[in-house]
Amino acid sequence: MDFDDTPEEAAWRAEVRGFLEEHKEQLGSRSGQRSFDDGLSRERQALLYEAGLVGVTWPEEAGGRGGTPMQQAIIDQEMARADIPGLINLIGIGMCGPTVIYHGSDDQKERYLKRLLRADDIWCQLFSEPASGSDLAALRTRAVQDGEGNWHITGQKVWTTLAHLSDYGILLTRTDPDVAKHRGLTMFVVDMKAPGVTVRPLQQMSGGADFNEVFFDDVVVPDSERLGDVNDGWRVALTTLMSERLTLGGGGTEIGVSTERIAAHVAAHVAGLSAERQAIVRQQFGRSYVASLGIRYTGYRLLTALSQGRLPGPEASAGKLAGTRAARDMADLAVRLLGDDAVYGATVDGSESWQSLQAVLPGMAIAGGTNEVLRNIIGERVLGLPSEPRADKDKTFKELAAAGA
Repeated sequence: MDFDDTPEEAAWRAEVRGFLEEHKEQLGSRSGQRSFDDGLSRERQALLYEAGLVGVTWPEEAGGRGGTPMQQAIIDQEMARADIPGLINLIGIGMCGPTVIYHGSDDQKERYLKRLLRADDIWCQLFSEPASGSDLAALRTRAVQDGEGNWHITGQKVWTTLAHLSDYGILLTRTDPDVAKHRGLTMFVVDMKAPGVTVRPLQQMSGGADFNEVFFDDVVVPDSERLGDVNDGWRVALTTLMSERLTLGGGGTEIGVSTERIAAHVAAHVAGLSAERQAIVRQQFGRSYVASLGIRYTGYRLLTALSQGRLPGPEASAGKLAGTRAARDMADLAVRLLGDDAVYGATVDGSESWQSLQAVLPGMAIAGGTNEVLRNIIGERVLGLPSEPRADKDKTFKELAAAGA
């Protein structure tokens, strides 16, 4: 593992850091941001894009700069260091955009990609359904082609992040129920403002509503908005899912909780506790802090591979799995240290409260692949354990649906 930047990486880091410091006031801070829908998020992303700091790894013809994954990782690290909020179009950039790049037509790339990078258009990923979350290939949303070539889509998606703000989404549908469930899927780009699309935000226990359920009532989508071949949607979806793992897996940064912030919080509250309680808190914090450092250095292994032009291993799945657990432990400790003040839902300075963060983080154990799915990936692909039994492998989707599977 190499902890040091190459000369080229060091120069890039200095350039990125200099720009972020120069435009700190315009870019804002994470501690002062309550939600993405604050009127500034699109302007922030447009500013970063014009500076060449968005879509770095994308091809130049797609609106990017043809840079390296390591350059993008450095941007992520420096934004976290400067406490700058994440991009509003993270899902579009990390998941939807790469899918359009690899599977879209030239016309789709021309119409969508640069606007996505600038946050002129916000995108969402329409995969999960009420009866098919972890088992994505069991989805039931149907797309039926009419005599003029258009597709009529009917069904429901759920847990769709930022659908209420989105202009477009990538939508996985079932187009042939008479074949195995992985083989009868097709992907489309869908206009989230089209007739027949209904978005209903879902209230979270944190008080926010960033997730949504989305209904499609005979929504007409032209065949020109198809991504990939008909019934080849699973292969297209794998592009999205692989991009999602890398986006959420971390690269030397924490998931949800800043170790510096939690350390300052613990230091501010531990002195008022009894000696016995202080010892317990220090032990709990130390355990979580060491776990966070382990995750950070595992992320550095991924960055080292990227820096040397090698493909990363299982670090993304392992980082996301372990990072979620460590973040939850830290948030729980932070709330307990508040004592009686934990009944209040906001901090004095108006920044995000520990209570809100504690309520948000359980969702990270589901988003981007559940903990159970990630454990299966690590078990089967890293440890070489036997795959889970698949009784549905040779049955058509229609047979499975009739059997209630």
